[in-house]
Amino acid sequence: MTQPNDPGARPATRKQAPTPSAHHPIRIALVEDQPKARENWTKRINSFPDFNCVCSCISAEDALIVIPGLHPDVVLMDIFLPRMSGIECLARLKAKMPEIQIVILTAMDNQELLFMALKAGADGYLLKRTKAVDLRRALLDVLGGGVPMTSQIARRLIESFRETPQSKDESLNLSPREEQILQLVSKGNSNKLIADNLGMSFDTVRTHLKRVFKKLHVKSRTEAAMSYINSKMSEQRPDENKE
Repeated sequence: MTQPNDPGARPATRKQAPTPSAHHPIRIALVEDQPKARENWTKRINSFPDFNCVCSCISAEDALIVIPGLHPDVVLMDIFLPRMSGIECLARLKAKMPEIQIVILTAMDNQELLFMALKAGADGYLLKRTKAVDLRRALLDVLGGGVPMTSQIARRLIESFRETPQSKDESLNLSPREEQILQLVSKGNSNKLIADNLGMSFDTVRTHLKRVFKKLHVKSRTEAAMSYINSKMSEQRPDENKE
């Protein structure tokens, strides 16, 4: 269950970043399934006099119920949660609360996860080894309209843009159903969730994905998602040869 630390709630606004103070602290919601990590992060947040951890959720399902009613200023979200992933949870929270700021917390500086989280709507991406002073700076940064990232994560993002995107012709080889499934994969949906959303069996989804992997010359879901995202970015990029 969620561990609420503050029964009050006030709506947050993006028109003007809240000014932190001991009397009006910035409200933080934490989503972390590991008890020790949840306790440590809660203590770290509350160690800042101008911040307050208003709830600590143990699962994505818990977060989707509790967080909308508390209207925190920022959500710190772990990626690897039981059942529903943090990436899917942040996408659903964004659908319910478009103005809420969600920063991913993870122990892995994985390039594919980074892209999937940003695609789903993450406003920042921090490693769990981030120091307390850097965490406070990142929280203020995201509220001021910035996109906080640790240096390692920023490097991963730069490297991803240097990669050669898949050609548009490759994506055209996909059937409408295959592209629909690949789009859901790129948003962080599991095979089971895709099957439920599209009204098909789990095995049918796997069969479609095997065909997608073969057409895109990839070996994993994350590679397929990156290929799809890069392909769409290439399609949307203006033709540099046009005047």
